[in-house]
Amino acid sequence: MAVENAVIPYGVGMDIGCRMSLSILDTPVSYLNGARDKYEKALAEHTKFGMYETHKSHVDHEIFERDTFDLIPILRRLKGKAIKQMGSSGGGNHFVEFGEVEITEEDEQIGLPKGKYLGILSHSGSRGLGAEIAQYYSRVAVEQCPLPKEAQQFAWLDLSTHLGLEYWTAMNLAGDYASVCHDDIHRRLVKAVGGRVKARIENHHNFAWKEIHNGKEVIVHRKGATPANENELGMIPGSMTAKGFIVRGKGNPDSLNSASHGAGRAHSRGECRSLFTQNDIKKELKLKDVTLMGGNTEEAPMAYKDIHEVMNAQSELVDILGTFQPRIVRMDR
Repeated sequence: MAVENAVIPYGVGMDIGCRMSLSILDTPVSYLNGARDKYEKALAEHTKFGMYETHKSHVDHEIFERDTFDLIPILRRLKGKAIKQMGSSGGGNHFVEFGEVEITEEDEQIGLPKGKYLGILSHSGSRGLGAEIAQYYSRVAVEQCPLPKEAQQFAWLDLSTHLGLEYWTAMNLAGDYASVCHDDIHRRLVKAVGGRVKARIENHHNFAWKEIHNGKEVIVHRKGATPANENELGMIPGSMTAKGFIVRGKGNPDSLNSASHGAGRAHSRGECRSLFTQNDIKKELKLKDVTLMGGNTEEAPMAYKDIHEVMNAQSELVDILGTFQPRIVRMDR
């Protein structure tokens, strides 16, 4: 959705700057089977999920030195939480995975020949920092922009106003923080398992961008969608057992240069609790040779649409450069 000189906090979403991040390593992919215990241990010891798990040690990062944290009251209050949750992942559908990357089409931005590689894929956002920013400014927007009850979630903040600029600044900080969290997750895992990162692909959703469309500047909101500008790289995941796809955007104006950020759900979380059992999940995991650490029936592989159908449906939006097959998956319990 594109609007002029305004931002819709709920149109950005609750998990601001949520993203996919893929690191492709120089480690032989055969290590995933030959040293599976090592990779499972790394995920168990060096990833944290949910509201209460945090790392014991934290690396100083320049993001916490930014004046933005001191200029806006809500950010000043949330700074301590952001430091504490650094390098952790959310609950729900967020994950960190080791898997098999296959490059099927060479691209100078990736810079790797066709072949198979070991990869780390993570999906998470801006944690409590982003959630509280979203909740606060969504309430403020509703107060500032009275709309009929059924349309309240479309309440906007004018970017010519102090509150609009405040939210825009906070949103961008939350997006940067989400990226920093992924950097920390990948750094910890690479340090634990060894190898060197040969390529990194990252793209985000639940965000708003200033872009030019049809000759005018607009604010493009992508909630559950990701940028697919011409030649822009991205990662579109399937499920804990299905392949994800490394893609290159085509810059299709009909979609505001956007593509899906994942397979999308076929069943709601509530439906999953009644439709699937842990035994159903175990059968699917065994069939696809995937190890799951954590997870629940709400995120069952069967909860998601067929990623191949989804990719076929957006062939006019992206080109496929490769795939990522999950092998060891860690999620919140």
